[in-house]
Amino acid sequence: MPSKKNSTKILIIDDERAIRSTLREILEYENYVVIDVDNGIDGLEIIKKDTINLVLCDIKMSRMDGMEVLSDALKIKPDLPFIMISGHGTVETAVEASKKGAFDFISKPPDLNRLLITVRNALERSTLVTETKVLKRKASKTREILGDSEPITRIKETIERVAPTDARVLITGANGSGKELVARWLHEKSNRANAPLIEVNCAAIPSELIESELFGHEKGSFTSAVKQRIGKFEQADNGTLFLDEIGDMSLSAQAKVLRALQENKITRVGGEKEIEVNVRVIAATNKDLLAEIENNTFRMDLYHRLSVILIHVPPLIERSDDIPIIAKEFCAEICAEYGMPEKKFEPAAINALKTMPWTGNIRELRNMVERLIILSDKVITHKDIVTYANPAAISSSNGHNGNNRAEESQNGHPVSAELDYDRFESFQDYKDQTEKNFIKYKLEKNSWNVSKTADDIEIQRSHLYSKIEKYGLKRES
Repeated sequence: MPSKKNSTKILIIDDERAIRSTLREILEYENYVVIDVDNGIDGLEIIKKDTINLVLCDIKMSRMDGMEVLSDALKIKPDLPFIMISGHGTVETAVEASKKGAFDFISKPPDLNRLLITVRNALERSTLVTETKVLKRKASKTREILGDSEPITRIKETIERVAPTDARVLITGANGSGKELVARWLHEKSNRANAPLIEVNCAAIPSELIESELFGHEKGSFTSAVKQRIGKFEQADNGTLFLDEIGDMSLSAQAKVLRALQENKITRVGGEKEIEVNVRVIAATNKDLLAEIENNTFRMDLYHRLSVILIHVPPLIERSDDIPIIAKEFCAEICAEYGMPEKKFEPAAINALKTMPWTGNIRELRNMVERLIILSDKVITHKDIVTYANPAAISSSNGHNGNNRAEESQNGHPVSAELDYDRFESFQDYKDQTEKNFIKYKLEKNSWNVSKTADDIEIQRSHLYSKIEKYGLKRES
């Protein structure tokens, strides 16, 4: 007796009722969920809206030819397996169907055993394709873009539209907000996905070496050039070049990048030969490039070359509704990495996370979740969030003395103090006091160099000035 139906859905598209009934009876006996329609237009609507695992499609139909259905369906879902069926089968028809992307071709009336074997093979191949994509994604460390807030939904939709093109994209947003992840998905979903994605952090490379890094150099072109070097543009040929922190690139390097984008040619440092490159460039920055243009530190013509498509990744504080989804995903991921049972958040803990300032964005949230997993019990509580939100408070709670005095570093500045939680009327009061102490400590550590402090704590300088004014912080003489 057949067992309970599984969740595998097979769609039959055929304008002959008898064929649909026969196929449905065979497939349902094998426990598949079957949907059938008598025309290709209705079939395409089902493919768009439903999760279909396999399609059996007639070739000769009145309202829409089966080959058209095949072509249009694979534009919507490229990995959907199709088995074409026809009462007028020829070798030429089978070859044409195969070229258009069909898994196999079966003649009418279908042979029962051949049909079932073909269906099983098509479904197994589909499963292998999906598993391969998942494994490739894991290997490339490309995680899902988590969240369903309006800004994130808009970013996902933009990626779907833009990725298959070769349009250049400029991604803006604060440090830790997820710009690199957007760039990775633009590559993953592009026609260049099988070619390399080469990443360059322009802020991490000294200005005197950036040109060699991007364009390569010839042996002997400068003192330490003991052998020829292939640059990132050449390495990314036929693939994608991701220029992270493009706002930190020197003007001389900007000029060469502009020429490479205009002419699709580069010249190695110390070389004379022009080398053709076929590269899609995606750039990212945490700076306001229009302000940098005003300050003559960024080229306007390069900005316009890079910003064919603009994607802004909002800070985490502007999409706090996504925090529960992200925190729970990080929790499951980190617990799996540590080989421990997955921990849960109590609702009050999630609400507490949603109200935090998150100046470090997604990166800070992940670090926080990892800290909570290590230091909390099976259920992460509101008290855990309050206790472990500030690393300085942790070091004091594990302190070496029992009083409330601040421990002092070698330069005399307080690094941590055990907090009297009873004096805070609300969680916001606690956050404000913690943030004030943190900023004051960092400013004093950097001798009140605001630019350096802003870089250290990964916020914009203007944002730091606002915080200094908000908390009435002043430099002591």
